[in-house]
Order: sequence, then structure tokens, then C-alpha cells
Amino acid sequence: MGLFDKLKAAFTRTTSTLAHEVKRIVSRSPRLTAESLEELETALLRADLGLPMTQQILGEAKQAFETQGKAGLDFVEIAAREVEKSLATSDPTLHAQPTGLTVVSIVGVNGTGKTTTSAKLAHLMQQRGESAVLAACDTFRAAAIEQLKLWGQRLNVPVIAGAYQADPAAIAHDAITAALGRNARWLFVDTAGRLHTKNNLMAELQKVHRVMDRRLAGAPHETLLVLDGSTGMNAMNQAREFHKAVKLTGLIITKLDGTSKGGAVVAIQRELGLPVKFIGVGEQPEDLQPFNAKEFADALFESR
Repeated sequence: MGLFDKLKAAFTRTTSTLAHEVKRIVSRSPRLTAESLEELETALLRADLGLPMTQQILGEAKQAFETQGKAGLDFVEIAAREVEKSLATSDPTLHAQPTGLTVVSIVGVNGTGKTTTSAKLAHLMQQRGESAVLAACDTFRAAAIEQLKLWGQRLNVPVIAGAYQADPAAIAHDAITAALGRNARWLFVDTAGRLHTKNNLMAELQKVHRVMDRRLAGAPHETLLVLDGSTGMNAMNQAREFHKAVKLTGLIITKLDGTSKGGAVVAIQRELGLPVKFIGVGEQPEDLQPFNAKEFADALFESR
């Protein structure tokens, strides 16, 4: 099953409801009335696309109707095109430093899949022929270190770890030293899950980043927020608060193989201007894929 098919399957619940509603609303009247526009707005908002994206889609639909008439109006095609356009405005590339080590901090709340995502990213880089190291900086969650070590063994990726309850900033410092000593190209730092509402935990994350920067100037070079694709608009507040605390450079959306609410991805990217860099559509290492705006938009609206 290709990436598009996996995304389409993930979004079945969202798209089937959305497609049905759009078809019902648009086919009911030969004109695009104020009432039908209001209903379309409600349908798009229910799909978690957010108000700015919804208004952008409706604006384009109204303009198309005025110039082409309803016979030439394909609302789903317009919506998919506008979503793709929005998602494609930011660079989804994971940027390596010109030379030497690139440090990537993986952050987020509990349960989003940061540990497995860290390991899958390291595996992806190794598949590209670039060496990678993992840092087990979640020293609080039970079995978190063992989980990362198991992934490291499975994927043949070195893991730098310390003891439970150890200072995660110290582990990050040591991991950079070890990665530099190995002449590694990438270091992926698996940080502890933390509620975005807990100021003390966010302050701890800031400390980890400060220590990394002291050990290697500019580190972390990328800070990626991992969001659970099934949480919908609840992920918006997480993204806002993490972005305030540490400068995020991108998003990773996981668990898109379940009951996903893909529209929230669009809303978050639209508000914060953060690129979606990777998406997770399954449990296997290869199921973490670089983000493709067109495939995502097409799957969300079943436009292909």
C-alpha cells in the first residue's frame, strides 16, 4: 500500500463525512447561496481545518462560481488545491548542517510517539547512507530508555543513555560529545513527554536546549514537535505553547493509521507557519515518511 492509499485509509472517517456533506450542499441548489456557503463553512470547520483555511477555501469557491458558474465549480477540487497550496508554502526538508553533526530535538506531550519517531528518523538517515546516533533523554518515563535501546538494536543505531532520574541535560551533553567522537552526521534527541501547560517542565526543556547549544553552537539545529494525528484541534494548543517555549522548526504528525483528524494539521500549519516534515502512517520503520503536500491534500478530500 502506497503512502497516498495509507493516508486515504487513515482519513476515511473525516473524508467520508466531509465528501458527503459537500456533495449534499452543493448539489441541492443551482446557486451558491449564503445558506449553502454557511453550511459548507460548518462542514469544513467540523473537519478541523480551522477558520482561516476555511475562509480561504470559501473565498476561492465564491470567486470560481462568479467567473465560471456552478457548472464549472468543483468544490472538492478547489478545497484540495487550497490546502495543498497552504501546506506547500513552507520547506518540509530536514536541514543538515553543511558539515559535521546536526542535532535534532524531538519534543511533545506524552503518548505522541516521540521515542519510536526518533528511532525511525535515525533509520531513515541511515537508509540514505548517513550515520546517526540516538540520545535517550527521557529519564523519567518507565522503560523509556529500554524502549529506545531496543529500537537501536533493531535498527543498528547507537544509543547514548544514562540512568533513570538522571539530568536529561547532562545526557544530551554527553550524547553530543559521543556523536562528535563517532563523526556522526545526525543526533536525534528523544526528550521526555511533558504537558505544555506545566511551566516547570517546559523550563527543563529549555535548559536541555541551552546545554546542547553550549556543547555545540547552534544545537539543536532542528526542533520537531511530534503531534498525535488522532487528537484533532487539541493539538493546536500544544503547538502554540511548545513554539513559545522553544523555537520549533517543524512538525511530525504520527498515528495517521488510526482514527485521524487530518484537517487539524492544516489549521496548525496555517496559524504557526511551521512546516510538516514527516508523517507516521504505521508501526514499521518505513512508515515514517517525508511529508508530501499534494498527497496529503488529495487524501484528505479524496480528490484522486
